[in-house]
Parts: sequence; C-alpha cells; structure tokens
Amino acid sequence: MTATLALRDCSTMLRRQLRHLQRYPSMTLMLVGMPVIFLLLFVYVLGGTLGAGLGGDRGDYATYVAPGILLMTVGTAVSGTSVSVAMDMTEGIIARFRTMAIFRPSVLTGHVLGSMVQTMLSVAVVAGVAVLVGFRPVAGVGGWLAAIGVIAAFSFALIWLGVALGVSAASVETASNTPMPLMLLPFLGSGFVPTDSMPAVLRWFAEYQPFTPVIETVRGLLMGTPVGGAAVAALAWSTAIATVSYVWAIRRYNRI
Repeated sequence: MTATLALRDCSTMLRRQLRHLQRYPSMTLMLVGMPVIFLLLFVYVLGGTLGAGLGGDRGDYATYVAPGILLMTVGTAVSGTSVSVAMDMTEGIIARFRTMAIFRPSVLTGHVLGSMVQTMLSVAVVAGVAVLVGFRPVAGVGGWLAAIGVIAAFSFALIWLGVALGVSAASVETASNTPMPLMLLPFLGSGFVPTDSMPAVLRWFAEYQPFTPVIETVRGLLMGTPVGGAAVAALAWSTAIATVSYVWAIRRYNRI
C-alpha cells in the first residue's frame, strides 16, 4: 500500500471519529465538565484558604491551580479514548474492517487524531473558564505557543496510552476503569499545592511522577517564570510514554 492510500485511510478514520464526537457530545461535555467543576470547587470553596497558604488570595490560587486543572483535563480525556477503542474492539467493526483493503493502523490512528482534536478543544474551553474565575497568565504569544506545544505532546502520549488500554481491555467497562489513576495524578503532584508541603515519601513521588514536570513547565511558560529542567523532564516523559504505548497498542492490535 502506498503512502497516499495510507494517508487517505487515516483521514477517513479521522472523519469517522469526528462524526462520532458530533453525534455523541455527552463524552465531550463530561471531559469539559469534570475539570470545570474541580476548578470552581478549588477556587471558590478552598481557594481563600489555599491562596492564603501560598501568601496570596483566592485570585492568586486560581492562577496557581489553573495549569493543574488543564493537565487534569488531559488525563480525563484518556478514559474517553480507552472506552471508544474498546467499543470498536468488542462490537465487531474490526472484523468488518479486516475484510476491506485498508491500511490496518489507520483505525488506531483515527482514534488518536480524533481524541487529540477533542482534548485540545476541551483544554481551550477549560482555560477560558479559568481566565473567567481569576487565572491571569502573563505570557506572550511565544509562551502560549510553547505551553500549547507541551500540552499537545503530553496529550499525544497519554492518548496513545489510552489506545493501548482500550485494545488490551477485555470489556468496555474495564476500559473505562483502568485509566482512572491518570485523573488522580495531578492531585499527587504540584497541580493543587506545592510539593514541599507534602510528607517526605509523598513529596518524593510527587516530584518524580510524570504530571509534575509537565504542570511546572506549563505554569512557568504561562507565568513567565523559569522552567529549568522541568521542560526537559516533561518532553522526556512524553516521548517515553508515547513510544511504549505505541508499541504496546500496535502489538495487541495485530493479535486481534
């Protein structure tokens, strides 16, 4: 099969995923709604106390927590990707695709590209709400583009992880549960409070788990503060997760 035909099949599968998103908006609403609820909860219920703990007020805490909420949106998107892939694997559509002369990886590629579109739109909506409740980034165009690039790279990696979990799941129910820890990792990092306020063991985990350097990089880029080695760690985690997840997903998919 030529590259042109492979590209055509990937494009067709992307359109299929976008039509699914259009026909079933409830998943997208959940991806946006859950982070927004957490944002409002932490800013308006806990923000006064937590902001004072940071030496500021509720508005300062909104600025601190917004990058963590944005990465929480990305983690939430993985669950939707995993469920969507598992539905394809268990409802017989893959058997139908096997009878057609198509580029086999295009099915998974369509899921990845469709989920990327859904995730980045969700992140944009959540960022808009964050600005409305007090998030005040000071970055210029370059800082915003760099932050979007970091979020997109990490989203790409986690979405491939979601695809791998969906292909490997025995049922749709299993696929909906296995990505749940990813939604909690921003809480066990620097997303909501500084890691130096945590007990020693938890602080060690928080500083070395993958969400923390990504959150710190996005926070630094949007607030105009140095990102140091966090950017390198964020890109390293994104590359490692994407590579391992891609190999895992393709191997499992080829066995079906």
